[in-house]
Amino acid sequence: MSLDMMTDRELSYQVMQSGNQKAFAEIVQRYSGMVFSKALGVMHSEEGAAEVTQQTFVRAYENLATWRGTELGPWLTAIAIHTALKLIDKERRRHTSFLDDLPTSMLGSIPSESSYSEEHETLLRQMEAAIATLPESDQQLLRLHYYEDYNTAYIARCTGLSQSNVLVKLHRIRERLKTLMNHERKD
Repeated sequence: MSLDMMTDRELSYQVMQSGNQKAFAEIVQRYSGMVFSKALGVMHSEEGAAEVTQQTFVRAYENLATWRGTELGPWLTAIAIHTALKLIDKERRRHTSFLDDLPTSMLGSIPSESSYSEEHETLLRQMEAAIATLPESDQQLLRLHYYEDYNTAYIARCTGLSQSNVLVKLHRIRERLKTLMNHERKD
């Protein structure tokens, strides 16, 4: 029987009993799109989703003997979600440890969340007003990059622009905002 006609249970048996790599390749082919899609929904970047997809199939291969279902899809997507959340948590901890490594003299210059600064509040209002004057396409680039934290490669794919064009546009938008903010302060 050809591999593409086998059930998930039969394929997994082939992998576990005889180490049939072609059977595992069939599993990857069947479910890589589903796993990538689920990972992309959690990671919000194709690079992160690709990493999660790869790790998911490595873990699935290592733990195939523990699978007890009839279809691999739900099991693989559960592994993908768990893997993605672990990667996000690891990244968060890495950023936190970066702050822990800063000298205390530098930490003193970072305002705490509980501290209120009227000057800071005024600057935020001016920034929001300046952003509101920008064309919608520029506002969208700012939202994607700064508020939703997408990288320029992802933004380029979403907007149809080249990555270098996204970088240039973001630079020009920042310069325009600086000019608008400076003009506002002088008035």
